[in-house]
Amino acid sequence: MASTLAKAAAGAPAVDHAARIAHVSKSFPTPNGQQLVLDDITLDVAPGEFVTLLGASGCGKSTLLNLVAGLDAPSAGSIETDGRPALMFQEHALFPWLTAGRNVELALRLRGVSKQDRRPEAERLLELVRLEGAYGKRVHELSGGMRQRVALARALAQDSRLLLMDEPFAALDAITRDVLHEELTRIWRETEVSVLFVTHNVREAVRLAERVVLLSSRPGRVAREWRVDIPQPRRIEDAAVAELSVEITEELRGEIRRHGQH
Repeated sequence: MASTLAKAAAGAPAVDHAARIAHVSKSFPTPNGQQLVLDDITLDVAPGEFVTLLGASGCGKSTLLNLVAGLDAPSAGSIETDGRPALMFQEHALFPWLTAGRNVELALRLRGVSKQDRRPEAERLLELVRLEGAYGKRVHELSGGMRQRVALARALAQDSRLLLMDEPFAALDAITRDVLHEELTRIWRETEVSVLFVTHNVREAVRLAERVVLLSSRPGRVAREWRVDIPQPRRIEDAAVAELSVEITEELRGEIRRHGQH
């Protein structure tokens, strides 16, 4: 069954999910036949929920995110989202010939925002990600963390109710990453956007999420889920974060060992 992107119409009843992934599988052709990457994934993301996806390298996390984004179609199953998701990658993917503000404005233009309203809205979004005064700065003038903030502002400019994030902080140093964890948590709580966040970092997953979903090694299946009941704001070094991270890491190691035995 092909993927379905269900966009909420004006005046339609509120949906009970930001994303609904039902029995999704994905295969890719290889010289030796079809390779199954994802197998019968069923997962809901509630409105306003923050969910992290964990798993060993190659387990299909990014593939699943691409399917939810509508960049590819599942081989089986269906995907419904509350409107079109916004996608943020590990690389900022900013246009270097544009300023920070113009990068954000591009998303606003594609969304249909009028020309006279674009700059004020771009400045508001840059302020939201704590980049006041950065509207006229070129990409090469920004640090790695600042570039990711602009990328986040551009994603938010799409006015989506679902934000898909594919290891957006993996290339940053530990201090910058920790600061952006705080900022993302603040923005998530202020905007009430739903987040599906891919990471291979267990502590990052626990630090950010309300729910952690572990995918098995290829083919990716939902192996286990954890509800994270640790109050926000959290720190990555908090004892409760560390304790749950140890439990999840042991489960992840078990998945990797089981995969290695095949």
